[in-house]
Formats: sequence, C-alpha cells, structure tokens
Amino acid sequence: QVQLLESGGGLVQPGGSLSLSCTASGRTFSDYTMAWFRQAPGKEREFVSAIRTGDNKTKYADSVKGRFTISADIAKFSSHLRMNSLNADDTAVYYCAARGSNLIYGSLGQSDLYPYWGQGTQVTVSS
Repeated sequence: QVQLLESGGGLVQPGGSLSLSCTASGRTFSDYTMAWFRQAPGKEREFVSAIRTGDNKTKYADSVKGRFTISADIAKFSSHLRMNSLNADDTAVYYCAARGSNLIYGSLGQSDLYPYWGQGTQVTVSS
C-alpha cells in the first residue's frame, strides 16, 4: 500500500507563489507517475499537472501552463508543484495522486488511473 502526504498549502495574495509537496511512503517503484488535481467549492475535481519519472515527461492543464511547474524526486518518491502568479481561480483543495508505473502521455490527466491519493491541502488565494 502507498500513503501520500501533501504539504505546503496555505493563504497567499493574488500574484503570489506557493509550493506544494507530496511524499509517498509504503511501497516503492522504480518508475511512477505523480499528479496534482484540485477541487474548488461547488466544482468537480480537475487535473492540474502530472509527471512520469521514466522520462520526466510533464503535462499541465491549460489554466496553469506557464505558471505552475511540477517536478519529482525519484529517490524520495515525491513530487513538488511550484505555483506562481496565483489568482483567485486557483483557490481549491489540491490533491496529490500516484501510480506505480508510467502512464502514456494522453492519460496523464485521467484521475481514475491513479490508485493512490492524498488527503488534500487547501490553497486559498485572497487579498
């Protein structure tokens, strides 16, 4: 079994930055895919970003492209999401998700392909 723990959420002013981290424990994998999803109040959960460690291929939702950067630390079975130029639309609970294999690029944003999920961390962008 794999447990995921997110950290780094909080309150930030519009235009500010935050970094989220996700650390996995339990089973280890030689390659894996980690992703971030978010859910705002009254909205469905949506894909934010993903990275597969086999080739460090990344994918971003259009809404965060150019502002967010995802990275992974294979040795630590973790991922990080650097979020810049935050705005009110980024306010949501952010969830880390993982899969113990590499997904094809076109599937990186499919939440049902990730068997492991964290509890979520709140990100609030407000002045």
